[in-house]
Amino acid sequence: MALNVRVTETRPFSRTLRLEGRLDSETAPVLDGEVAKVVNSTATVMVLNLADLEYISSAGLRSIFSAQQSMAKRAGRTVLVNAQPQVQKVFDIVKAVDLGAVFVSIEELDEYLDAMQRQVVTGEPPN
Repeated sequence: MALNVRVTETRPFSRTLRLEGRLDSETAPVLDGEVAKVVNSTATVMVLNLADLEYISSAGLRSIFSAQQSMAKRAGRTVLVNAQPQVQKVFDIVKAVDLGAVFVSIEELDEYLDAMQRQVVTGEPPN
C-alpha cells in the first residue's frame, strides 16, 4: 500500500500532515518531501496526524525523527497526534528500548516491529 500525505495549513504558523497508508522504506521519501516543504515554510509547528497510518517501519521512524530534528533546528516543533494502536505500540517500543543495542540489523528490527503491529491489529501472539 502507498502512503498519501495531505497537507493543510491549520493556522498561519502551523501545517498538518495527515498520513494515510504505510510508512516504510518505499514510502518514507514521500513524507520526507512534504516535510521539506514545511521546514522551508514559515510554519513553526508541524502536526503529523497519524489517524490513518496503518503501519510504520524503522525507515518511517527515521523520517519522523528527522522531521522533528529539522523543525527543532529552526526553533519549531513537531507533534504527533491520533496514532493507531499498532503505530503507538512502535513508539512505545522505541521509548523503552535502545534499538541499536537489541537488534543486529535493520531487517531484524523491521521483522520485530511488523510482528508487534500485527499482534495489536489481529490480537494474535507473534510467531
